[in-house]
Amino acid sequence: MKIRIQHRTTYNYNQPVSFGQHKIMGRPREGHDLHIESSVLEISPAHTIRWMRDVNGNSLAKVDFTQSATQLSVYSEVILQQYDTNPLDFILEESAVTYPFVYDADSLPELTAFMAILYPRDSAALREWLGLFLKPGNKIETIALLQNVNTHINRTFRYQRRDDPGVQTPAETLKKNSGSCRDFATLLLEACRCWGLAARFASGYMQCDATEAGGASTHAWTEVYLPGAGWKGFDPTSGIMTGSQHVTVAVSRNPENAAPVAGSFEGPSNAFQSIQVDVTVVQIDRPIPPTAPTPLSPAPQQQNQSQLQPNPNQPVQQAQQMAQQVATPAPAMDMVIHPAAPLPPSPNS
Repeated sequence: MKIRIQHRTTYNYNQPVSFGQHKIMGRPREGHDLHIESSVLEISPAHTIRWMRDVNGNSLAKVDFTQSATQLSVYSEVILQQYDTNPLDFILEESAVTYPFVYDADSLPELTAFMAILYPRDSAALREWLGLFLKPGNKIETIALLQNVNTHINRTFRYQRRDDPGVQTPAETLKKNSGSCRDFATLLLEACRCWGLAARFASGYMQCDATEAGGASTHAWTEVYLPGAGWKGFDPTSGIMTGSQHVTVAVSRNPENAAPVAGSFEGPSNAFQSIQVDVTVVQIDRPIPPTAPTPLSPAPQQQNQSQLQPNPNQPVQQAQQMAQQVATPAPAMDMVIHPAAPLPPSPNS
């Protein structure tokens, strides 16, 4: 599955301001399941750039600006091949098929940081809510448990786009029964950690009808470490496991550390005017829909016998067209998603 991602972020100011160092995470995480064929990163005003991998292995561009301006623009375009077409193509280790389970001694030291509770004050409310899915002392299939919570958030919580900085705490999301994609991902992440599971926040892009139309933004979900399968993604905004329609750019123990663009500017506090975000994610190798078979017109009475004979290739052609229709994948989308926009800059952030 070949995907093209175009992402433009523009910050506007009412007077020239100078910019502090900005950190940009827009390059997808490559691996056996994803290969980048080409990439472009265009930034203005004048700047220098250095690339590095952060502590989580994310590609991070550190940008130092050498010019003041009334506008800061970041544009990235990536063409990639996504090979993770079946999110259920894995086999859990026998010890992890049923929950509760514990991680083995070799994995536990590496996973401990991803098991630490981020919001200890919310633990009581969160554990009460988790009682809907698992009673103390009971056992359940691990995937069923995770997917039950994933789909429950999708079906019972109200999606609400938020342009406010940061994420809601799990208690806030439970109280409001609403939130953005990053709020739902944070809720699921903390729920998994309350159960003793290693979980991390993931941000990136989703290919669906809403993002193909343009004018969309980035997306967020949760990844859980499952013995035998590794890190598996669960998207509570959509209620599905992540697959070829999800493109991961950054992962982090803390949701606050996975922003696509983070930086600062120096100038009056009222200098900032607006931010525009435009994301388009398109599958560019989608098969062309087959043309519908043309029915044979009734033969006139005066046609000769040879003209009345059916086309021997017609049944084969129709069968081929039907097979193509069955094999043509439908757009990967469970619901229209309008993820929250990146955080606007402020003089103190």
